[in-house]
Amino acid sequence: MKLIYCAFLTSLALITTGYIYHGNASSPSPEGGVVAQNRVDPCAAANPCAAKDPCAAKNPCASKDPCAAKDPCAAARQSSLIYRDRGNIALKGQDVVSYFTQGKAMPGSNQYTYEWQGAIWQFSSAANRDRFAKNPSQYAPQYGGYCAKAMAEGNIAPTDPDAWHIHQGKLYLNYDKSVQAQWLRDVPGNIALANKNYPGVLASR
Repeated sequence: MKLIYCAFLTSLALITTGYIYHGNASSPSPEGGVVAQNRVDPCAAANPCAAKDPCAAKNPCASKDPCAAKDPCAAARQSSLIYRDRGNIALKGQDVVSYFTQGKAMPGSNQYTYEWQGAIWQFSSAANRDRFAKNPSQYAPQYGGYCAKAMAEGNIAPTDPDAWHIHQGKLYLNYDKSVQAQWLRDVPGNIALANKNYPGVLASR
């Protein structure tokens, strides 16, 4: 009887100290077995939901859908459609209005900026900034400023500010002058292909 009682006390001591051997425990034992540690179950003592159901009196979503009025992901999706650098600067700071007003590429300045489609656009003058602000779609390059020829081929490529072309009032940029030469061989055909690929091709990258 004493032996049985002592064995019981020994087992009890092992349990209360938090160690007992099991065949499926995760840590090895000194004898080559495994050791399991008993931890306190925070849910064992009480059910925090038993006393009161916080949703019973009122459904917070019943009167208004918090996602219906505004899409919280819209800005992120829009900015991903624009060719920009890590500083969120569109086209590496190129003044897109200058193509229309000065007929050449001109770098923008951080003194004249305008935020559109989640990206920051820079301009060489306040006048160009204001023109863009009134009608961004009129001046922004097609396909978010990505290479138009690459977009026609279902690919994505950066652009060279000097490889530009305005066709029917819209600005198109290319990777470089040699790629632009390929683009110019069939502008309407390339535009038709690029329009089919944009913006879907960006989502797959």
